[in-house]
Amino acid sequence: MRIVGLTGGISSGKSTVSNLFKSHDIPVVDADIVARDVLKKGAGGYKRVVAAFGEDILQANGEVDRPKLGQIVFSDPGKRQLLNRLLAPFISSGIFWEILKLWLKGCKVIVLDIPLLFEAKMDKWTKPIIVVWVDTETQLQRLMARDRINEEDARNRTNAQMALDLKRSKADIVIDNSGTIEDLEEQFQKVLVQVTEPLTWTEFWLSRQGAFSALASIIIGVVVGKNVLSKL
Repeated sequence: MRIVGLTGGISSGKSTVSNLFKSHDIPVVDADIVARDVLKKGAGGYKRVVAAFGEDILQANGEVDRPKLGQIVFSDPGKRQLLNRLLAPFISSGIFWEILKLWLKGCKVIVLDIPLLFEAKMDKWTKPIIVVWVDTETQLQRLMARDRINEEDARNRTNAQMALDLKRSKADIVIDNSGTIEDLEEQFQKVLVQVTEPLTWTEFWLSRQGAFSALASIIIGVVVGKNVLSKL
């Protein structure tokens, strides 16, 4: 199995690229969806976060008010780190099970969409790593327009993440999303060819088909060995 790492920054266009992969029938494990699930009322992550941040972060129906929680952690690095520590075990576990389900289905290539790919040190499990990059000014303008926030709030949110230039330096593949959607789609087509190339031998043996092949080889070896020994 080939696990492709996909990351970027807030408003860099990572989600657009993720959706492009989905539209080409490449399965995507989305860490943001997993994170939302672990924060649902009654979930393990929910209990820990409410215990740490108090019931003021809850909506009337008891669910976590995600925008309110976001305002708290984006303006306070200490609380942001606390939130990451509380949720990391649950998110990692959720991602593992999603990958396992796709492995059992026999998927050969999957995309792991994680905003904090490097920060969570999950980059070592993915190859190649794709970073969706955009220049700082474009990122700020898109974020302010999307979330209807002022420049100060936008900068707080972008500064809360690893700099995109640093992420770009760690990437195997960089998609520059500073231009138009047509430019992005043109780059994506080239990337799609790269990530869907035939699996390497290592990736094959890590796939379900490779595991079954290895198991079949072992069984055949045992049967042949028994037959040989029985004739001695």
